[in-house]
Amino acid sequence: MTLKSYGLGALLLALPALPVLPVMPPAPAPAPAAAAAPAVAAAAAPEGHTAEQIGRFLVRFYGAHGPSDHDRRHHISEVLQDRQLANTESDVLLCARSEPEDIGVGPVTVAQAAGIGWATVTTHWGSDRTDTFTAYVRLDSKPIRVDDVICAG
Repeated sequence: MTLKSYGLGALLLALPALPVLPVMPPAPAPAPAAAAAPAVAAAAAPEGHTAEQIGRFLVRFYGAHGPSDHDRRHHISEVLQDRQLANTESDVLLCARSEPEDIGVGPVTVAQAAGIGWATVTTHWGSDRTDTFTAYVRLDSKPIRVDDVICAG
């Protein structure tokens, strides 16, 4: 077998058979990262109460035996106020019918995206009985207040 040399002429004859590709304008340059950074930083640091602030508030709010009359008037949402007026059988803030002997507030969880923080509250009724419920606080509430209470049972 002998190798044949195809010259430049054969290559030029094949050029018309190649497809013609359109010429695209250059893509616009992306925006500088520094310009986008302030918007991201502002979104990453929403305003509102911290877990520590909510925890301190709930401990003070519930105290050892339940919220004071002042706290019941000024530090709960209108929804809870209305719910308490409609419910004459139990205390909606304590999920109980009477005053507990002691109250403990657990760790606070904060969901920034939902704008809410919550903690489990445990009421003690003698040495052998405890109940729990969850107290919710809106992160943007001013003044800070209990927004909702969900009883465990």
